[in-house]
Amino acid sequence: MKLSEIKSKLNQLETITFQLPDGTLVPNHFHVTEVGKITKHFIDCGGTVRNEEVVNFQLWNANDYDHRLHPEKLTKIIELSEKVLGIGDLEIELEHQSETIGKFGLDYDGQHFLLTTKHTDCLAKDQCVIPAEKPRVKLSDVNNEPCCTPGGNCC
Repeated sequence: MKLSEIKSKLNQLETITFQLPDGTLVPNHFHVTEVGKITKHFIDCGGTVRNEEVVNFQLWNANDYDHRLHPEKLTKIIELSEKVLGIGDLEIELEHQSETIGKFGLDYDGQHFLLTTKHTDCLAKDQCVIPAEKPRVKLSDVNNEPCCTPGGNCC
């Protein structure tokens, strides 16, 4: 989800809820402790130099159970971040604390903002010569004819 999309959705909401990939909701007293732009300048395993930029939101739960972030407040935080940090309409990445800091993508299902799973990937598969995955075969699909005939002296 891009920054313009979350702003559009926030303008239509009375409350904000975030749902983790396992279906549980982030407690409603969460804080957005950071909105920022993350720039990643790197070289992939094939030698290509790359640049990536995302908008980063950090969600944090505190013991402040009376706190509730309202859509208009988050919109103001986003707009201030755009102005001060020069953030464009970039993809959003969220950080949320569990056993360690997790990185998530963001989607919306009409009711909740969904923290979506992210995965690593090789960006230079054409140069890394990654072997193709072996096909999986069900034992039930294998020909069940015996390899030896009775009296054939093979067993």
